Amino acid sequence: MTLPFHADGAIDLPRLAAHAQWCLANGCSSVTVFGTTGEGPSVGLAGRQQILGALLGAGIPGDRIVGGLAATSLHEALDQARLALDAGCKALLVPPPFYFKGVSDDGLFAWFAAFFGKLGAAARDVILYNIPSVTAVPLSVALVGRLKAAFPGVVMGVKDSSGDWAYTEALLATHKDLVILIGDERYLARGVALGGEGAISGLANVCPDKLARLIDKAEPNEAINQLVELVLRYPVTPAVKALVAHRTGDAAWLNVRPPLVPIAVGDAAVIGASHDSIFNRKAA
Repeated sequence: MTLPFHADGAIDLPRLAAHAQWCLANGCSSVTVFGTTGEGPSVGLAGRQQILGALLGAGIPGDRIVGGLAATSLHEALDQARLALDAGCKALLVPPPFYFKGVSDDGLFAWFAAFFGKLGAAARDVILYNIPSVTAVPLSVALVGRLKAAFPGVVMGVKDSSGDWAYTEALLATHKDLVILIGDERYLARGVALGGEGAISGLANVCPDKLARLIDKAEPNEAINQLVELVLRYPVTPAVKALVAHRTGDAAWLNVRPPLVPIAVGDAAVIGASHDSIFNRKAA
């Protein structure tokens, strides 16, 4: 779920709650906060607490919220995880520590082992988050297996945003006992056909009903593929926000926090017009 800001960078809590309710009413089974599209690395503990409080206060129960982490230090990751777990979030979306690059599977295993160990009995429902285009720290299929074996009942799944079908296919073949969620919507139908359970999806901010039907039928949707290609022509998070602004007619959705910058007004207009063209052409 993308995160709305006021022009000064403050979190727009009423707009956030309304958007979450819209997503849940239009095909999403849950909403994920503090992910990549939600600018999670730009939100500190106080902001996270405000966001979770706003969602719970709006009547959205914790079992319909996934809490994302974005931390390089073990202590930060623990603080973020405890906040989400204390709010009753249904799961944690946990990327690897991402500052040091070229680290080994042994090093990553040690970090996750320490994280789970310090969470102790509270550790549960962890979705490992593989998004090497952002972290530059991939989670290998073998590492997923090591973590699953070492922490049964804690590691429940993987969100794969690698955009690498060979990796996705190997993940699905090797870890059928895990919940595999596809981050790249272009591979969603293929992934579901091979046992994937669905998606945590940036485009669900815009067309969750279409994605839900795609998952239910496991049939490719060319319009969705075209929409992904459109978004990838621009910085992804600002482009998704442009789509939400277009859907709602609310330009406040264009606001982002630095180091991101808002999409140019002209580009936002092109994105909106292209969205309409894609889905009108599909409908025809």
